[in-house]
Amino acid sequence: MNKTKLIILAIFVSISFMSLQSCRRSASNTTGWEYNNPKNGGFEVAPFEEQMTGPGLILIEGGTFVMGRAEQDVMYEWNNTPRRVSVSSFYMDEVEVRNLDYLEYLHWLYRVFVPADYAVVYRKALPDTLVWRNKLAYNEPQVEYYLRHPAYREYPVVGVSWEQANDYCSWRTDRVNEMILVETGVIVLSPEPSAEGYFNTESYLSYEDYEGNSDRRFQNLVTGEYRNAKMEDGILLPNYRLPTEAEWEFAALGLIGNTLGERILERRLYPWNGHITRTDDNRFYGDFVANMRRGKGDYMGIAGHLNDAADITAPVYSYWPNDYGLYNMGGNVSEWVMDVYRNQSHEYVNELSPYRGNVYQTRVIEDVQENLIAERDTIGKIPMVPVSDFKNNRRRNYRESDNINYMDGDFGSNVLTDGTSNWNTKAGSLNTRSMYSSDPMNKETQDIYSLVTDKSRVYKGGSWKDLQYWMGPGQRRFLEQDEATDYIGFRCAMARLGAPISQTR
Repeated sequence: MNKTKLIILAIFVSISFMSLQSCRRSASNTTGWEYNNPKNGGFEVAPFEEQMTGPGLILIEGGTFVMGRAEQDVMYEWNNTPRRVSVSSFYMDEVEVRNLDYLEYLHWLYRVFVPADYAVVYRKALPDTLVWRNKLAYNEPQVEYYLRHPAYREYPVVGVSWEQANDYCSWRTDRVNEMILVETGVIVLSPEPSAEGYFNTESYLSYEDYEGNSDRRFQNLVTGEYRNAKMEDGILLPNYRLPTEAEWEFAALGLIGNTLGERILERRLYPWNGHITRTDDNRFYGDFVANMRRGKGDYMGIAGHLNDAADITAPVYSYWPNDYGLYNMGGNVSEWVMDVYRNQSHEYVNELSPYRGNVYQTRVIEDVQENLIAERDTIGKIPMVPVSDFKNNRRRNYRESDNINYMDGDFGSNVLTDGTSNWNTKAGSLNTRSMYSSDPMNKETQDIYSLVTDKSRVYKGGSWKDLQYWMGPGQRRFLEQDEATDYIGFRCAMARLGAPISQTR
């Protein structure tokens, strides 16, 4: 057999093998029944490669790392003992949320809710511009112009509370998924959404006759009928959200740039190599790599050679990104993360995807024509309620809906200021007061248990107001979730579904 015939035979075998594999992929490995075949019931399986990257996001490949304090604890808080954990892959915003991004959000809320007499929704989202005021400083230009003047478009939004940041993430999820469905031809864009009928991802997935989708054009692969898109189609993205503390710290360190095989060649104190805040790049030797306070009274350096070229915040694309491609993970503004603050969380949180703050909820549902359909509230969202504890009494992984205080403030670990336990032996009854009460100044308790409450949220990273010590990703601080400052901003994250490594790179 000559060489040409061998090549033809090899090609034929390859094509036959590929065809056979294709046929196998179109049928169940466990039953042998074909997918998408109307003759055998028509189980629909949509083609899917991997989760696409949402607007503004960068894939953060997860892994193991030593989380926590990397240098001397000069504050003597002992709230972040180093420990090895693993973080699943996820997505994170390349930059902090800008004033321009937040103004887009406010504009959408205004045109949808204010005409419908829901102005409270718009007012609730407004940043607190008065955070710039200082009793012994003139900061009125920032109060008046920082949020809305075009000179600050590319600057990070501040004056936003943890609660407001979460609301923004929810809104962003809906707008991104709405545009995905519009661009794929599944729905028609509504140029004038109403307060009751705007696109909401959860409502869309829960209602077969979703009001905001009057022109459904997603075609069933089996029957050819038109229907709503489903989660099984793989075209909708998971929720945008705040990153967890572990995710933020892992992404900020960017150790992917310091690895060789399975070895980390150099552990980092900051999002960059070295122990100083200047670059050793020959082209920019000595330039500052972050927006921070250099020393007492020195926020930007000497005229003619400003050290970081920013008196307050700086544009979000300033300085050098870390090895994941994330900008300003040290300096510019500190950033909100999801976690509830506890001083000793490092002793209890899980080794994989550590997080404190779980409150498990479920949708409010009703039986309508023998179909369980989520009941929407007055502004289009599906109301959520805590899961019923009595339904979880035989679960091994959790029993209660609210797990914020688990092993630190719950019934078993609650300790009063006088050293007694939860059982009041004098009164002979259970003590219902919590040492992490959300209202520590409540007159009914007659006690202040802690400055930390169940609404104390962690924020990470240094800001334009901070010294070098706070640039380290291992440092952690906290603030009440309904408060805001002129030095805390945020960026969004998203779960990575499926393989932790991109299949297209």
